[in-house]
Amino acid sequence: MENREIAQLLSETADLMEIAAEDGFRIRSYRTGASAIEGFPERIVDVARSPGRKLTDIPGIGKGLAAVIDEILQRGSFERRDQLLERYPPTALELLKIQGLGPKSIALIWEHYRVSTIDGLEQLCKDHKLRVLPRMGGKLEEKVLRSIAQYRQRTGRFLISYAHGVAVELAEFFQQIPGVEKVTPAGSLRRGKETAGDLDLLVTGPGAADVLQAFEKHPRVGEVLGRGENKASARFGLEGIQVDVRALPKESYGAGLQYFTGSKEHNIIVRNRAVRMGMTLNEYGLFKLEDNSLVAAETEEAIYAALGLDWIPPELRENQGEIEAAAEHRLPQLIERRHIQGDLHMHTTETDGRASMEEMAVEAARLGHRYIAITDHSKSLAMANGLDEARATAFAARVRAQNQDGLPIRVFSGLECDIKRDGSMDLAHDALAELDWVIGSVHSHMNLESAEMTDRLLKALECPHLCALGHPTGRQVMHRDSYVYDFERVVKEAVKRNVLLEINADPERLDLSASLIRHAKSLGARFVINTDAHHPRHLHNMQYGILTARRGWLTPEDVLNTSGLDGFTQFLASRR
Repeated sequence: MENREIAQLLSETADLMEIAAEDGFRIRSYRTGASAIEGFPERIVDVARSPGRKLTDIPGIGKGLAAVIDEILQRGSFERRDQLLERYPPTALELLKIQGLGPKSIALIWEHYRVSTIDGLEQLCKDHKLRVLPRMGGKLEEKVLRSIAQYRQRTGRFLISYAHGVAVELAEFFQQIPGVEKVTPAGSLRRGKETAGDLDLLVTGPGAADVLQAFEKHPRVGEVLGRGENKASARFGLEGIQVDVRALPKESYGAGLQYFTGSKEHNIIVRNRAVRMGMTLNEYGLFKLEDNSLVAAETEEAIYAALGLDWIPPELRENQGEIEAAAEHRLPQLIERRHIQGDLHMHTTETDGRASMEEMAVEAARLGHRYIAITDHSKSLAMANGLDEARATAFAARVRAQNQDGLPIRVFSGLECDIKRDGSMDLAHDALAELDWVIGSVHSHMNLESAEMTDRLLKALECPHLCALGHPTGRQVMHRDSYVYDFERVVKEAVKRNVLLEINADPERLDLSASLIRHAKSLGARFVINTDAHHPRHLHNMQYGILTARRGWLTPEDVLNTSGLDGFTQFLASRR
């Protein structure tokens, strides 16, 4: 089993324990273990099988959890989980994905109505039976019904990070087969969408046909959905994502890549353009209509050129004006990973992070960054052990001292400061003035009416020390909708005050979304792409922020942290 799957079992068990109102310490230990395993850089199964190594050497894993993990590796589950699933149906876990419900609410619903399914919960709301339970009401029923509708729309979709992980795992597996030349993801993943419904992998080379048989025998393949001469489909992994593997001849690789990358809307317009030019385009190539002679097929660039278009980056292929721009040679030179010079939002063990400032700095330097900002939470987030004024000021002094002692990278003192309900900042201005970099974020009271939330953000922008708005809509992909406010008005004020908008690269956030990025850019906004890392491993998520920025048509000039160290310090100086 992969680390993510083991962590999921522990996390789900913690949810079941919370539904059962078990001891809070045990619940926290399971959640801590899940976090430690998911963030561990090696495969847990390799550690367990290595002579002389112990699972208890992993921070956050004690003897009890080590025994649980051993049992998971042996049979795919463990006794405590099995016991809880005898008491509560597995469908109860699905209810946790509905906004407005937590473990205690689900336990209450089960206790009174023995309901544990989405359909049953929906009927309770329609019959107005939820509102009679303690701490529930009519507004909660309405919220739950909306959330159920949204949940059904997104069921069967997977975060881009998960789809990417599966693609990497299978590509490495396929590359071991003799005669395989290329393994390329297509579809939603190649276009950088925040979620994927399935995964398309295109394989070329004389060994491509052998890949299909090897894929079916992969130990993590579940149900085989179909097998043809050039394609195999199967459910993969614990989550059961559908993977379609296609063997392509080298001579039609470009046509196949263009076709299976999509989007559907983009491809329709491109094919219609081909017809108007006396040609036809399909997954095998671009052909002349009059005699079916081949025009182009081996590369995407050749196909687009034959249609009078510049090559269009996959992230732009959504029929949002990219074809007109390609025809007029005005596609932007999109930002790339190599342009990023720093990461300006991350957390350490000072609050809710999993590593020290030094460990984060070492990993950031290894990734090629020239600078970072440590931005631990402010005091309102008591659960995260947020910093008060005294700790924030002391932290700034410590950063200044350690920069002089030879850290492997320039570290700036920062803070992710809570924006309170009234729009004031969580720390006093004189404390914020001691810091190099301040991000303002909303973490509470997200259900305010649009006018109140707008006023809240406008008030926050008045703070002279605020450098950027963190995860500016508060959304969590497939879990929580954005809070509502007058986006255009707030962006215009941010532009006026030289406050940046963050593109949060956490794959569970990807906030701002691509459409809002493009809108904000049209209003003159500038951006910063950050990982919001809580572990050195999370620093690698920068790639997802880059993809989202590219989908928003951003260039390096639109993003502050493409600047070198001198450029970034000049920005800070200009704000002071």
